[in-house]
Amino acid sequence: MLNVRHILPVFAAVLISCSGIKSTSVVHPEKGVSQQLANHRKEIISKVHYQLELDIPAQKDQKIGAVEKISFQLKSKKYSLHLDFKEDPAKLKSIAVNGVPIELLHVDEHIIIGAKYLKTGENVVDLEFTAGDGALNRNSDYLYTLFVPDRARTVFPCFDQPDLKAVYTLTLKVPADWKAIANGGLKDSTLAGARKTYHFKTSDTISTYLFAFAAGKFKSAKGEMDHLQANFLYRETDTAKINHSLNEVFKIHGSSLKFLEDWTGIPYPFQKFDFVSIPDFQFGGMEHVGAIQYKESALFLDAGATKDQWNSRNNLIAHETAHMWFGDLVTMNWFTDVWMKEVFANFMADKSTEGITGKDVFDLKFLVDHFPAAYGVDRSIGANPIRQDLANLKDAGTLYGNIIYHKAPIMMRQLERLMGKEKFQQGVREYLKKFSNGNASWPDLIAILDKYADADLQEWNKVWVNDTGRPVVDYVLEQKDHKISKFSIQQKPEYGNGKIWPQLFEVSLHYPGAVKELTVNLNAAELELKEAIGMDAPLFVQFNSSGQGYGLWPVDPAMFKSLYAINKPLDRASAYISLYENMLSGRSVKPAELLSLFIAGLDKEKEELNLKLISGYISTIFWEFTDAAGRSKQAASLEQALWKAMLNQPSANHKKLLFKTYQDIFLSKEAGRQLYQIWKDRKAPEGLKLSEDDYTALAFSLALREEDNSALLKAQLSRISNEDRRKRFEFIMPAVSSVPADRDAFFKSLELKANRAKESNVGVALYYLHHPLRQATSVKYLSKSLEMLSEIQTTGDIFFPQNWLSATFSNYQTEEAVQVVTNFLKAHPDYNPKLKAKILQSVDYLFRAERLLKK
Repeated sequence: MLNVRHILPVFAAVLISCSGIKSTSVVHPEKGVSQQLANHRKEIISKVHYQLELDIPAQKDQKIGAVEKISFQLKSKKYSLHLDFKEDPAKLKSIAVNGVPIELLHVDEHIIIGAKYLKTGENVVDLEFTAGDGALNRNSDYLYTLFVPDRARTVFPCFDQPDLKAVYTLTLKVPADWKAIANGGLKDSTLAGARKTYHFKTSDTISTYLFAFAAGKFKSAKGEMDHLQANFLYRETDTAKINHSLNEVFKIHGSSLKFLEDWTGIPYPFQKFDFVSIPDFQFGGMEHVGAIQYKESALFLDAGATKDQWNSRNNLIAHETAHMWFGDLVTMNWFTDVWMKEVFANFMADKSTEGITGKDVFDLKFLVDHFPAAYGVDRSIGANPIRQDLANLKDAGTLYGNIIYHKAPIMMRQLERLMGKEKFQQGVREYLKKFSNGNASWPDLIAILDKYADADLQEWNKVWVNDTGRPVVDYVLEQKDHKISKFSIQQKPEYGNGKIWPQLFEVSLHYPGAVKELTVNLNAAELELKEAIGMDAPLFVQFNSSGQGYGLWPVDPAMFKSLYAINKPLDRASAYISLYENMLSGRSVKPAELLSLFIAGLDKEKEELNLKLISGYISTIFWEFTDAAGRSKQAASLEQALWKAMLNQPSANHKKLLFKTYQDIFLSKEAGRQLYQIWKDRKAPEGLKLSEDDYTALAFSLALREEDNSALLKAQLSRISNEDRRKRFEFIMPAVSSVPADRDAFFKSLELKANRAKESNVGVALYYLHHPLRQATSVKYLSKSLEMLSEIQTTGDIFFPQNWLSATFSNYQTEEAVQVVTNFLKAHPDYNPKLKAKILQSVDYLFRAERLLKK
């Protein structure tokens, strides 16, 4: 056993300027992985190979023994070398460098190896240690790794930065009845008593955040995907879901693979393609090479799944498949450009469906999927640009959010339209081939695309990628003798001044029995739409009818009475979104007026995605932008409208959307009795299919409204047979309890990291804890929730801070809640700016509701 000393040595770090590496200086180490450290290591280290053996016991509370050998080429041994290990140094049992045992120096999450132990050329570091549990996601009978963005260092010593790609040779010792997959193919497995050893082949060359394995009590299935065969591990026990989903899951993967190979011109670039589905997974999926991870409920659907659920599964699988080229084959140099892999994954996932569904369906789906989510952040004063600076990887998780997942695909589609599809594809193919198996940055890509584009992409890039916000668009239409005599369009930033967003979009002029659509190239603060001059004056004007333009668009009041007579589903969806965004901004339409307008469309809208859009807006306006007195006044008529529309809609999926909205908003005792009977008898209204998960959600909704809900919750728990779903329900129960002390104890329990391990379950529980019907007793949790945010960011996965905030604040509308946030920000003037931005994004509804309800 080595002596562990905590000292503060100095080490070499590179200083970066615009022209590259200029000089070196001696600085103290810092926690995390700084960009200085990463750049220095990239200059001197190459050909990294990790050989890792983990001995995993059956009991999750027992320690995991580990042995590791790291080999690498070193260009210079002038300075000491830093290995990243964010764990208690006492877990390190021994370390040897090039065969020589050395004394351990562990400083601020780094193992320091003195220059005297190193040599130019190949070096080998041998370590024996107890693996950290930080990112192993251990459960009672399974575990899985999740190392994005910099969490490999919480488990084993490594160079935890994306541009030091490596190969991995993994050995896992696990209980005999466990199955396992990893990045590399299985070389062999041996059985000795109650233990099984898996030896995996050396992996492809990947970044540390993509190194992964999963092991545990899983079922397995094999399936064909185009020209590849995949092994699929899962824990789902519902036979109907399994039979309904397995073939589809393999089929969707195969279609996605074929599209990506054809579009990129590069065959699938890795040795194998396996995947695993995980109950209560933190994300929808994670693109680990050869071992993709998915949230189990996203893959396994039953016959009653809605179109939105089907589309979400298709998108998710296509997204993770696209990552094999965009993110895995070519990886960003630094997490400043993490958005690149995400935008391409989403953008290519969308494109892969276009050939199957047709342009009209694709356009509608793209609009509904991306625009509301992007606006949700970009309309707030906490909006972040697509590309953000990052000094240290420990803050990389704060970069994730709806801007990179939803605004970035909108930006990319505008870029493709600006360049032309063929030239855009040529540029991207060149980029992939040039940086294959390596790393690249957004400037690398934009420089290549600029060669194929007629426009100046560098200037275009400044406002779309490097800046925040969206334009507010307005217009002036004048007519003479029933002819258009003037049509001018203006844009200005929603916040600040001086910026313009160059973009292409459509304006539709609606006439009796006809529509004339004009394309607008808005590349200035104001322009004259000359094509419209002399045309007949329309009944009404609709901006962004094609759904491709980005901004706060004007709405013509004359459109309201003809809204549901607009022929194209895409045009209607664009109108719904524009109406809602204008309501939030306090122009053109008020909440009560828009609520009535959307209610009128419940039995008129026949497109499922549009029905989901307006029913979601109805719920939000009802709970967030209507006060308690207004809700009491409107509830009965809204309940009746929803129930009537549900009965009248012919499609089972349409009925389900409306039933869920009814279940969400009901307040009357009569509606409660009706829903309770449906839950009790497990008998859905005619034409409607409800699954076990649907009845669970219904039970929670009923429980929120009961004075004593313990019997109802216990009864629902007894109905759930799947072990993973039972544990999920048991976790959420106290947050829904009708006993305030139970809810207090639950919130108090979240102060312990161990009780936040299932982050997706925490988010659901917080939604119920802070439901509008419970806010009189839950507002007291807000201040502590903000105080915990820094720890949430430090200990949680990448989406947890945003999910924590959104689930907590999204339904509040009171001055008291506003004051809590205001006081917190005043008391912390030097608060982490990226976390402050997350707060401001999450309280956007709160601040808008408080203002709108005052009017």
